[in-house]
Amino acid sequence: MKKWILPIVVIILLVLWGVNVKNTSVDLNEDVNEAWGNVQTSYQRRNDLIGNLVNTVKGAADFEKSTLEAVVKARAQATKPEININNADDLSPESLEKFNQAQSGLSSALSRLLLVVEKYPDLKANQNFLKLQDELTSTENTIQTARTRYNEAIKPYNQYVQKAPQSLMTGILGYDEKPYYDADAGAEKPVDVEFDFGK
Repeated sequence: MKKWILPIVVIILLVLWGVNVKNTSVDLNEDVNEAWGNVQTSYQRRNDLIGNLVNTVKGAADFEKSTLEAVVKARAQATKPEININNADDLSPESLEKFNQAQSGLSSALSRLLLVVEKYPDLKANQNFLKLQDELTSTENTIQTARTRYNEAIKPYNQYVQKAPQSLMTGILGYDEKPYYDADAGAEKPVDVEFDFGK
Protein backbone atom coordinates (compact mmCIF):
# COMPACT_ATOMS: atom_id res chain seq x y z
CA MET A 1 0.00 0.00 0.00
CA LYS A 2 2.79 2.41 0.91
CA LYS A 3 4.55 1.88 -2.42
CA TRP A 4 1.48 3.38 -4.20
CA ILE A 5 1.36 6.51 -2.06
CA LEU A 6 4.41 8.19 -3.62
CA PRO A 7 3.27 7.70 -7.26
CA ILE A 8 -0.24 8.91 -6.37
CA VAL A 9 1.16 12.01 -4.64
CA VAL A 10 3.42 12.69 -7.65
CA ILE A 11 0.46 12.33 -10.04
CA ILE A 12 -1.70 14.62 -7.91
CA LEU A 13 1.11 17.23 -7.79
CA LEU A 14 1.59 17.02 -11.58
CA VAL A 15 -2.14 17.45 -12.17
CA LEU A 16 -2.27 20.45 -9.80
CA TRP A 17 0.77 21.95 -11.52
CA GLY A 18 -0.84 21.39 -14.95
CA VAL A 19 -4.06 23.05 -13.80
CA ASN A 20 -2.08 26.00 -12.44
CA VAL A 21 -0.15 26.37 -15.71
CA LYS A 22 -3.39 26.21 -17.72
CA ASN A 23 -5.15 28.78 -15.50
CA THR A 24 -2.20 31.18 -15.54
CA SER A 25 -1.89 30.83 -19.32
CA VAL A 26 -5.60 31.58 -19.74
CA ASP A 27 -5.36 34.66 -17.51
CA LEU A 28 -2.34 36.05 -19.34
CA ASN A 29 -3.84 35.23 -22.75
CA GLU A 30 -7.04 37.06 -21.82
CA ASP A 31 -4.98 40.12 -20.85
CA VAL A 32 -3.42 40.00 -24.33
CA ASN A 33 -6.84 39.59 -25.97
CA GLU A 34 -8.18 42.58 -24.04
CA ALA A 35 -5.18 44.72 -25.01
CA TRP A 36 -5.53 43.70 -28.67
CA GLY A 37 -9.24 44.51 -28.54
CA ASN A 38 -8.32 48.01 -27.38
CA VAL A 39 -5.93 48.37 -30.33
CA GLN A 40 -8.70 47.27 -32.71
CA THR A 41 -11.21 49.65 -31.12
CA SER A 42 -8.80 52.58 -31.50
CA TYR A 43 -8.18 51.80 -35.17
CA GLN A 44 -11.93 51.42 -35.76
CA ARG A 45 -12.51 54.87 -34.27
CA ARG A 46 -9.86 56.30 -36.58
CA ASN A 47 -11.49 54.64 -39.60
CA ASP A 48 -14.88 56.08 -38.64
CA LEU A 49 -13.39 59.56 -38.24
CA ILE A 50 -11.60 59.33 -41.58
CA GLY A 51 -14.91 58.59 -43.31
CA ASN A 52 -16.41 61.74 -41.78
CA LEU A 53 -13.29 63.75 -42.61
CA VAL A 54 -13.36 62.65 -46.26
CA ASN A 55 -17.05 63.59 -46.54
CA THR A 56 -16.33 67.02 -45.07
CA VAL A 57 -13.41 67.60 -47.44
CA LYS A 58 -15.52 66.53 -50.45
CA GLY A 59 -17.50 69.72 -49.87
CA ALA A 60 -14.55 71.77 -51.07
CA ALA A 61 -15.49 71.99 -54.74
CA ASP A 62 -12.01 72.13 -56.22
CA PHE A 63 -10.30 69.79 -53.74
CA GLU A 64 -7.81 67.38 -55.34
CA LYS A 65 -9.77 64.27 -56.25
CA SER A 66 -6.68 62.05 -56.35
CA THR A 67 -5.83 62.86 -52.73
CA LEU A 68 -9.31 61.89 -51.56
CA GLU A 69 -9.24 58.71 -53.65
CA ALA A 70 -5.90 57.72 -52.10
CA VAL A 71 -7.34 58.09 -48.59
CA VAL A 72 -10.49 56.15 -49.46
CA LYS A 73 -8.42 53.37 -51.08
CA ALA A 74 -6.01 53.18 -48.12
CA ARG A 75 -8.95 53.07 -45.69
CA ALA A 76 -10.52 50.19 -47.63
CA GLN A 77 -7.18 48.34 -47.63
CA ALA A 78 -6.75 48.85 -43.87
CA THR A 79 -10.18 47.36 -43.13
CA LYS A 80 -9.95 44.32 -45.43
CA PRO A 81 -11.21 41.17 -43.68
CA GLU A 82 -8.01 39.23 -44.38
CA ILE A 83 -5.94 41.97 -42.72
CA ASN A 84 -8.32 42.90 -39.91
CA ILE A 85 -7.20 40.54 -37.15
CA ASN A 86 -10.11 40.36 -34.73
CA ASN A 87 -8.57 38.05 -32.15
CA ALA A 88 -5.14 38.16 -30.57
CA ASP A 89 -5.08 34.35 -30.77
CA ASP A 90 -4.90 34.70 -34.57
CA LEU A 91 -1.86 36.95 -34.44
CA SER A 92 1.32 35.83 -36.09
CA PRO A 93 4.35 37.95 -36.95
CA GLU A 94 3.28 37.84 -40.61
CA SER A 95 -0.36 38.81 -40.02
CA LEU A 96 0.63 41.58 -37.62
CA GLU A 97 3.12 42.91 -40.18
CA LYS A 98 0.44 42.89 -42.88
CA PHE A 99 -1.97 44.69 -40.57
CA ASN A 100 0.69 47.23 -39.60
CA GLN A 101 1.57 47.92 -43.26
CA ALA A 102 -2.08 48.57 -44.11
CA GLN A 103 -2.45 50.95 -41.16
CA SER A 104 0.79 52.72 -42.11
CA GLY A 105 -0.50 53.17 -45.66
CA LEU A 106 -3.65 54.77 -44.29
CA SER A 107 -1.63 57.04 -41.97
CA SER A 108 0.51 58.14 -44.91
CA ALA A 109 -2.50 58.89 -47.13
CA LEU A 110 -4.16 60.77 -44.28
CA SER A 111 -1.01 62.85 -43.73
CA ARG A 112 -1.00 63.81 -47.41
CA LEU A 113 -4.67 64.80 -47.16
CA LEU A 114 -4.02 67.06 -44.18
CA LEU A 115 -1.06 68.69 -45.95
CA VAL A 116 -3.17 69.43 -49.04
CA VAL A 117 -5.88 70.97 -46.83
CA GLU A 118 -3.43 73.78 -46.04
CA LYS A 119 -4.13 75.17 -49.52
CA TYR A 120 -7.84 75.62 -48.74
CA PRO A 121 -8.46 78.45 -46.26
CA ASP A 122 -12.25 77.93 -46.30
CA LEU A 123 -11.80 74.28 -45.40
CA LYS A 124 -9.26 75.12 -42.69
CA ALA A 125 -11.83 77.47 -41.15
CA ASN A 126 -14.66 74.89 -41.33
CA GLN A 127 -15.61 74.11 -37.71
CA ASN A 128 -16.69 70.57 -38.55
CA PHE A 129 -13.35 69.90 -40.22
CA LEU A 130 -11.41 71.40 -37.31
CA LYS A 131 -13.36 69.29 -34.82
CA LEU A 132 -12.72 66.11 -36.84
CA GLN A 133 -9.04 67.00 -37.12
CA ASP A 134 -8.80 67.41 -33.32
CA GLU A 135 -10.62 64.13 -32.75
CA LEU A 136 -8.30 62.40 -35.22
CA THR A 137 -5.23 63.72 -33.38
CA SER A 138 -6.67 62.49 -30.09
CA THR A 139 -7.42 59.10 -31.64
CA GLU A 140 -3.86 58.78 -32.96
CA ASN A 141 -2.64 59.29 -29.39
CA THR A 142 -5.11 56.66 -28.19
CA ILE A 143 -3.82 54.22 -30.83
CA GLN A 144 -0.25 54.75 -29.64
CA THR A 145 -1.30 54.14 -26.03
CA ALA A 146 -3.26 51.01 -27.00
CA ARG A 147 -0.29 49.63 -28.96
CA THR A 148 2.01 50.26 -25.99
CA ARG A 149 -0.40 48.55 -23.60
CA TYR A 150 -0.70 45.61 -25.98
CA ASN A 151 3.08 45.18 -25.88
CA GLU A 152 2.99 45.47 -22.09
CA ALA A 153 0.42 42.64 -21.96
CA ILE A 154 2.46 40.51 -24.38
CA LYS A 155 5.64 40.56 -22.29
CA PRO A 156 4.43 38.60 -19.22
CA TYR A 157 2.50 36.22 -21.47
CA ASN A 158 5.52 35.47 -23.68
CA GLN A 159 7.81 35.13 -20.66
CA TYR A 160 5.43 32.69 -19.01
CA VAL A 161 4.81 30.43 -22.01
CA GLN A 162 8.51 30.27 -22.94
CA LYS A 163 10.06 29.63 -19.53
CA ALA A 164 10.75 26.13 -18.26
CA PRO A 165 9.18 24.07 -16.88
CA GLN A 166 5.74 25.44 -17.83
CA SER A 167 6.82 25.71 -21.49
CA LEU A 168 6.44 21.92 -21.64
CA MET A 169 2.77 22.26 -20.74
CA THR A 170 1.98 25.51 -22.59
CA GLY A 171 3.27 24.03 -25.84
CA ILE A 172 0.96 21.05 -25.46
CA LEU A 173 -1.97 23.35 -24.59
CA GLY A 174 -1.34 25.52 -27.67
CA TYR A 175 -0.18 28.69 -25.93
CA ASP A 176 2.51 29.94 -28.28
CA GLU A 177 4.59 33.11 -28.24
CA LYS A 178 2.80 36.17 -29.64
CA PRO A 179 4.40 38.97 -31.69
CA TYR A 180 5.03 42.44 -30.33
CA TYR A 181 3.66 45.46 -32.13
CA ASP A 182 6.76 46.99 -33.73
CA ALA A 183 7.29 50.47 -35.06
CA ASP A 184 6.34 51.20 -38.64
CA ALA A 185 8.92 50.24 -41.24
CA GLY A 186 11.39 53.09 -41.68
CA ALA A 187 10.50 54.73 -38.36
CA GLU A 188 14.10 54.36 -37.24
CA LYS A 189 15.31 56.70 -40.01
CA PRO A 190 15.75 60.37 -39.13
CA VAL A 191 13.27 62.79 -40.62
CA ASP A 192 14.66 65.48 -42.91
CA VAL A 193 13.25 68.83 -41.91
CA GLU A 194 13.82 71.80 -44.16
CA PHE A 195 12.78 75.34 -43.44
CA ASP A 196 12.50 77.63 -46.41
CA PHE A 197 11.71 81.04 -44.99
CA GLY A 198 12.12 82.65 -48.39
CA LYS A 199 8.69 81.42 -49.55
